[in-house]
Amino acid sequence: MNFSGLIRILPRITIIMASGLAICIIIAIIYKEPFLPFLITILISVFLSLISFFLSKKIVLKDLTKKEAYFSVSASWLLIALLGMIPYSLSGFFPSFVDAFFESVSGFTTTGSSILTDIEKLPKSILFWRSLTHWIGGIGIIVLVIVVMPAMKINNYSIFYLESSLREKIHPRIRSVGFRLLGVYIALTIVEVVFLQIGNMNLFESVCHAFGSVSTGGFSPKNTSIGGYSPYIQYVITVFMFLGGTNFILHYYAFQGQFTKIKDNDEFRFYIKVIVIAGLVIAAILYYGSERSIELSIRESFFQVVSIVTCTGFATTDYLLWPGIAGMIMFLLMFFGGSTGSTAGGIKMARHLIAIKALKNRFSYEIHSNSVFAIHLNHKIVNQNDLSSIFVFIYWYMLAFVTGSIVLIFLGLDIMTAASSIATAMGGIGPGFGTVGPNSNFAHLPDTVKIVISFFMILGRLEIYPVLILFSPGYWKK
Repeated sequence: MNFSGLIRILPRITIIMASGLAICIIIAIIYKEPFLPFLITILISVFLSLISFFLSKKIVLKDLTKKEAYFSVSASWLLIALLGMIPYSLSGFFPSFVDAFFESVSGFTTTGSSILTDIEKLPKSILFWRSLTHWIGGIGIIVLVIVVMPAMKINNYSIFYLESSLREKIHPRIRSVGFRLLGVYIALTIVEVVFLQIGNMNLFESVCHAFGSVSTGGFSPKNTSIGGYSPYIQYVITVFMFLGGTNFILHYYAFQGQFTKIKDNDEFRFYIKVIVIAGLVIAAILYYGSERSIELSIRESFFQVVSIVTCTGFATTDYLLWPGIAGMIMFLLMFFGGSTGSTAGGIKMARHLIAIKALKNRFSYEIHSNSVFAIHLNHKIVNQNDLSSIFVFIYWYMLAFVTGSIVLIFLGLDIMTAASSIATAMGGIGPGFGTVGPNSNFAHLPDTVKIVISFFMILGRLEIYPVLILFSPGYWKK
């Protein structure tokens, strides 16, 4: 195994971590809180960076193969989570190593599941770090999916090329593409902060909620999530959750004024259709099945639908109390996911759209067996190899979901809690059903269950293959 990839990545990870932790030190000083947890973590990060530096002097850094790229990506995500948990552990507000690790993994994978029972008692600096982990994880997955993995021709990420000829249309150099995406990411965050402050949300909470919305993470510094804020605030966050679940290349096109490319994007249109149809159906169910007004039914429905589809996990109400059919729709939406090239998790809209087109073509072929049917996405033909990889991915995703659910059932969870815990972990959603609903958390679960869920958070965030392939016996053979 060539570990040069991890050695290359390590200094970059530590620089990013140290920069974020330095901001938290400033927050701690402003609010007169202990900053030692952040300082110690910075020192540990610097120490690891120095080790990497000295190793790079002794090891010949070779070009990475696909095999080594998988290992580097998975290992770096685990390392980030381990570093990120140190401030939690040193703060004294997290009862155990497992709880601190769970919260850190949930943050960096933009899942939003939490073990905290009283969020508001935490220091502001810890709450800021908690939200910042979302923001770091969000831009990290965007650059990984859009730039790094396709550039290395990792098959699982080749679907992105069905949506955008990135190299030609934006910029030929990978580093430049990454900086442009980061610019879009920062711009969306700043704009949301401004809109939230217009709604009288204070600066600290505005920044934390902007981090959680644009990254589709879902951590809130308030116990009631978004439920205690005004309708205006809820509408603003709904919009930015939607934008966070949109392909970031389309945001780039919007900044360039290339709206025709946005309008012609098949996945984006499908993404809107799913949200609108699900939102209107659930709004009708709430309006006719309860005493809610039309406005409240629409607001609650669309907020929760967008939150689930984009895998954000913010909540304004307890959807477990909705009529049964609405709850069933919400559970099904947990498997959709946002757009490819977004901060959202899940299976992704493009895969669903292509699968639907393939099934439709199959029915047409059964009727007209002498005809030739091609599947198109954004005016490009989806070849058989890409089509097969999409169906295989969906198969592996569902197999992992079933396997994880069975494991949690054997560990003592009821069926609904087990299934929704794995679904929300793989999709990066946050709250689930059963005992882990929007008005509850994951604190009551046994440590073994939390570790399993943490594994599935990383598994889902990295889209299955980079993690599962490490457990293949053939992977470790020469």
